[in-house]
Amino acid sequence: MNKRFSIYYLTGLLAVLSACSSEENNRQFKIFRYNESSGIASLDPAFARNQSIMWAVHQLYNTLIEVDDQLHVKPGLAKSWSISEDGKTIDFSIRTDVYFHDNEVFPNGKGRKMIASDVVYSFQRLIDPATASPGAWIFNTRVEAHQPFTALNDSTFRLQLKEAFLPMLGVLSMKYCSVVPKEAVEKYGDAFRKHPVGTGPFQFVVWNEGQALILQKNPHYYELDSLGVRLPYLDGIKVSFLENKANEFVQFRQHRLDFINDIDPAFKDEVLTRAGNLKATWKDKLQLHKGPYLNVEYIGILTDTVSSHPIQSPLIRRAMNYAIPKEKLLMYMRNSIGMPANDGFVPPGFDHASRYLHGYAYSPDSARAIMQRTGYNNEEIVFTTVPQYAAIGTFIAGELQQVGFNIRLEQVPKAVLLQRTARGEMQFFRGSWIGDYPSEENFLSVFYGKNPAPPNYTRYQNKQFDQWYETAMNESNDLVRRSLYRQMDSCIVADLPVIPLWYDMVIHLVQSNIRNFKTNPLNMLELRNVKKD
Repeated sequence: MNKRFSIYYLTGLLAVLSACSSEENNRQFKIFRYNESSGIASLDPAFARNQSIMWAVHQLYNTLIEVDDQLHVKPGLAKSWSISEDGKTIDFSIRTDVYFHDNEVFPNGKGRKMIASDVVYSFQRLIDPATASPGAWIFNTRVEAHQPFTALNDSTFRLQLKEAFLPMLGVLSMKYCSVVPKEAVEKYGDAFRKHPVGTGPFQFVVWNEGQALILQKNPHYYELDSLGVRLPYLDGIKVSFLENKANEFVQFRQHRLDFINDIDPAFKDEVLTRAGNLKATWKDKLQLHKGPYLNVEYIGILTDTVSSHPIQSPLIRRAMNYAIPKEKLLMYMRNSIGMPANDGFVPPGFDHASRYLHGYAYSPDSARAIMQRTGYNNEEIVFTTVPQYAAIGTFIAGELQQVGFNIRLEQVPKAVLLQRTARGEMQFFRGSWIGDYPSEENFLSVFYGKNPAPPNYTRYQNKQFDQWYETAMNESNDLVRRSLYRQMDSCIVADLPVIPLWYDMVIHLVQSNIRNFKTNPLNMLELRNVKKD
């Protein structure tokens, strides 16, 4: 690492985050600044279990496979790949022009070339019980027990599966699958979480936990733009850790942050119209970026109980679906950020497309008619949610009460909600599912009968659904597989183990001097191509 360059980053970024110049380079550094109110727990990709970690890891590391804005897999560290006829063996041709970041763990501090054995090491480390990675699940039940990962030579990596699993390419784009060097992990041990060494577009400078994380441009990054200019364009990234969202918004208004992910409910009405557009006073001051997000918000219903409670009836659940005005909810509670989930569980953005399904539009009269027909007798239904969704929970409870349901709202901390739903102790609860990787299968796995909780929090069981799910996992024909996905989603529409509320939307506020900033359905922070004027 160039020490003089790093000193300028530390003094310029940590102190005033303004003009940093030297005699050698009399210009202002282009630093992208954002805030993580929830903090960052680790910079080790084996622990990239939430968005704050994934965003930082994405800047520091690369994966074999990447996903484009249309959710199609594309080459990353792997130039190409081939899949055997039985679908169990995937061979990857590895790039030969990728180097790890310069670091003291390498001879003379010079980053060495990344080779296939690094992929083997990274994946083996992920499933090693000693690592205790929360990402081990992506391989544990899917790869061969004996020699699942092999380096055939320095530029060829082989992945061996127990059974064909076509979504595996998308799985490999997850940040858990980032490639790390053995030297750094062995040198730093548990401290690797704060001494990251990768191949990504940015490299580590300093992390003062709770204060700031500083990354600088990787001068040896392998990707070039269409004109042959080496990426990234930015000189660095500065992440702050303001816990208070009001302070974050103030910092953004004062141009001390370059973007905000989502908008705190306290400021939505100030910035956005009910239709979800920028108010006139903001139009010339910032950019609003919106796009589909692989996230569905829903109400989950425990379906494996022997209770005779009316909520166990799909007809009663249908009445509840009719009773919730999802368009009104989005307009007044979320400033139209999202799409009403009147169809299936799988969100828009996939080729499968839930628009082929016919769900439940708002119809309170239909809800009342069903309740009369089924003989609902004012039994209490406890709706459990978290404090952050209290207002939305109150809105939903009120709408259900208007058609005759006896709803009692209960608020518990998020950790308690997750624990109790995992143990099957919640009958009617708020939930959300964010896609881990770009496949409809990831959403439909929430209802696969052989899956525990998570992800099958509702304990849904349907033999036909399970049969279609298993068939789809081995189906190589895209059209046939998508047809199976639609049939599975139709089961969910009919049986209603969940009431989908809305398909979420990525929303970013971006300063007007930022260019090439784009949203994507995985809401991954992509900064390689970003420019700052």
